[in-house]
Amino acid sequence: MVNLDLYRVFYTVAKCGSLTKAAEELYISQPAVSQAIKQLETGLGGKLFNRTHKGMELSEGGKKIFSTVEEALNLLSTAEAVYTEYSNTATGSLKICVSDTVCNAFLMPILKEYHTNYPNVKLQLINCTSSETVELLKNNKADVGFINLPAPDKDIKVLNVVMPLHDGFFCGEKFFGLTNEVLPLGKLQDYPLLMLESPTVTAKAVLNFASSQGVQLVPEIELGSLELMTELAVKNMGIACVPQEFVKKQVELGLLKEVVTEPSLPVRAIGMALPKSAEMTFAVKEFIKAVNV
Repeated sequence: MVNLDLYRVFYTVAKCGSLTKAAEELYISQPAVSQAIKQLETGLGGKLFNRTHKGMELSEGGKKIFSTVEEALNLLSTAEAVYTEYSNTATGSLKICVSDTVCNAFLMPILKEYHTNYPNVKLQLINCTSSETVELLKNNKADVGFINLPAPDKDIKVLNVVMPLHDGFFCGEKFFGLTNEVLPLGKLQDYPLLMLESPTVTAKAVLNFASSQGVQLVPEIELGSLELMTELAVKNMGIACVPQEFVKKQVELGLLKEVVTEPSLPVRAIGMALPKSAEMTFAVKEFIKAVNV
């Protein structure tokens, strides 16, 4: 098959009717234009132009292929324009893995602004744990995910930390007396504890840290939802182990108070992660910018 660039030269010469004008439009030298025409004629096996005192006129053979070449080049230009629009316009869908808690505490205003700026992007929020998020990202079933750090798998790409997490113990009015002093961490063993289910990254982090301090924390009630745990703490069902970032409202309203311990729990973080090898669409790139503002 003859080089596509030769057809571009042929089309430009035919349109301009001059080697000189074609060279100027193509930003190449006139000898390069002449050489391209010769190569194309050799490849096709016949003359494409007649050289007259007026310039370059299409031969009968050139006339036969001109409209087809023009149509093909226009189609290619359309294809390039479509791809440019695709890569520079936020359209399509955006699948985001994020827990309800992180969404409410951090992501909601970002989603609102993003949707206002890019209404043609269909947002799909998938409520799942960090482990579930990692699996979806690894299998390219989600575009972006928010996970507890450090990432448990090297097959995903963590971009940055988006939210620190200060784990703590929070209680309702029944246990407010515990908030008047700093308690040894081990003292919490004497009270009903509310914690996330042990398979979760959050629960493992807290239990492992306590164990490193020689303290075995045994929750009285395990839950799969931080929102439900918070509600039970407000109703005096126990002392909830939850990041302070997620109970700001309840603390401000006086429904919960923090039970300060010694040592305090280590700071953790939420990070934004992507599939490691997937190509980022314009919609994903703009979402990342929105999160990082």
